[in-house]
Amino acid sequence: MLRTQTCGELTAENEGQVAVLIGWVDAVRDHGGVRFVDLRDRYGRTQVTLHPDNLGGAEIPTLRAEQVLRIEGAVNMRPDGMRNPKLTTGDIELIATSVQVVGDCPALPFDLSDVGGGDVNEELRFQYRFLDMRRDSVKRRFILRSDLLHELRQFLHGEEFVELETPVLTKSTPEGARDFLVPSRLNPGEFYALPQSPQIFKQLFMVAGFDRYMQIVRCFRDEDLRADRQPEFTQLDLELACVEEDDVIDVVERMVAQVISRLKGIDIPTPFPRLSFADSVARYGTDAPDLRSPLVLETLDDLVDRIPFNIFQKAVEAGGHVKGLRIPGGGAWSRKVVTELEGFVKNFGAGGLAWVKSNEDAWVGPLSRFLEGESKTLVAERMHAEVGDLLLFVADAKKSVVNQSLAQLRKEIARREGHNDPEQLAVCWVTEFPLFDSDDDGNPTPCHHPFTAPHPEDVGLLDSEPLRARARAYDLVLNGFEIGGGSIRIHQRDLQERVFQRIGIGPEEAVEKFSFLLEALKYGAPPHGGIALGIDRLAMLLVGDSSIREVIAFPKTQRGGCPLTDAPSPVDPAQLAELGLELAPKVPAPTE
Repeated sequence: MLRTQTCGELTAENEGQVAVLIGWVDAVRDHGGVRFVDLRDRYGRTQVTLHPDNLGGAEIPTLRAEQVLRIEGAVNMRPDGMRNPKLTTGDIELIATSVQVVGDCPALPFDLSDVGGGDVNEELRFQYRFLDMRRDSVKRRFILRSDLLHELRQFLHGEEFVELETPVLTKSTPEGARDFLVPSRLNPGEFYALPQSPQIFKQLFMVAGFDRYMQIVRCFRDEDLRADRQPEFTQLDLELACVEEDDVIDVVERMVAQVISRLKGIDIPTPFPRLSFADSVARYGTDAPDLRSPLVLETLDDLVDRIPFNIFQKAVEAGGHVKGLRIPGGGAWSRKVVTELEGFVKNFGAGGLAWVKSNEDAWVGPLSRFLEGESKTLVAERMHAEVGDLLLFVADAKKSVVNQSLAQLRKEIARREGHNDPEQLAVCWVTEFPLFDSDDDGNPTPCHHPFTAPHPEDVGLLDSEPLRARARAYDLVLNGFEIGGGSIRIHQRDLQERVFQRIGIGPEEAVEKFSFLLEALKYGAPPHGGIALGIDRLAMLLVGDSSIREVIAFPKTQRGGCPLTDAPSPVDPAQLAELGLELAPKVPAPTE
């Protein structure tokens, strides 16, 4: 055998046995000709003693960090006082009788220790990801991710879900993001698309009679990247037939609560809190609130006619908002800190930050002269102000600017105040989303995707006031990140065609792009709904990271490049010719 045990397996019970280990050199200590080597693999570490007398006269090879050694020897108890209770193998050492370097290693591009390695440039780490993943902290992330997938599958199989696969090469359909296209050699001039999600296919499974479908699936979206977004990602995809919203939510709540309990030892009570989309935006400025922070936004639109502050009044008259954020104890913050926060909100489009401190003797700050008598009383009541608080306000003619800037400010203050403990998990549902958003021209566009069912009470609004129609949609939010989104689907062909019509997809285009779905909906489609959970985001939050790149084995940069393989890269012109493609001339970059 190449090895008899792993580096985390030998204990006092193996004393006197002969063992063969293979592992990486984690550390070498030279004590006057006797060397002690910590040999490491994914299971643990074993101390190996290399003494010339035990090697039959063989020379001890030159040893360097991260070499792969094959060592044979006898398991011996460590002397009293030399044992390491922190290691499973801490009571023993392996007295080597044979040492072989089976994988040499040059000088390392960066320190692999969890102390020094934490300061390494991210792109360099990802260029040498196979080295980065040897670090214990990185390895633990991927072991947890593996355990997460196992627990999810185990739960769903117990709930009688059937795991089914969907195509990776499929048809390009308008589903919200830009497709990655793949040219077809056998059909010159035609293209496949990589799936943004298996949305239509899982609906077809419902028509086919598989009433509970699941899949852990790769998805692809050609969109701008950020810390919680990659061009290729993994999601847990679910669909259930003969269900309403509460049925889907119940399954997901029980699954998420069980998985978190088993992986993290944290019990999350069910049912999870629920917020309507409107309430979430009103109270937190976002549809993905982080409920670990107690800070809540308050709306003052109805009070501005009694607050003699022109900026507030003009914002509301123009159809905008005035909102405030109360910081308990923030009255002790310095003017410098408040100025920093004002600069912070300007990054999100706000023109400024009005503020006042509710000191014991009087309110002070730039806004205080506009808050006297009735106006002060009204604002104090609305903001639930107490002595020592700091009250922050943003006003703008665009409601989105007010909501976004205050939502980000709330997150920033939560960070400064220590509200975002990664070991604390706050989960909630956001429901009753709008069915449509408005594009730049004021036309309806799907808020989620065009297969989401409208609320039964709002079907009549499709023709008259589509932007007021609610969707039967729901998002699962954990610590301020949307980790899942789903809906009850449209299962009647005529209603699906009406929704297509509202978003500008006429009958001919609908048949051209969605004929297979429309055809299936004619043949006895049951009511159905589902959800997709982002595995990368969920794993990121469970391990306490702030970037999904850390839980993806070989991630892309913000420019979509792979530091490891240097993809994307040019291809041989002969390959393009075989596909019937020709590259357009590069457009030179504009000069200043």
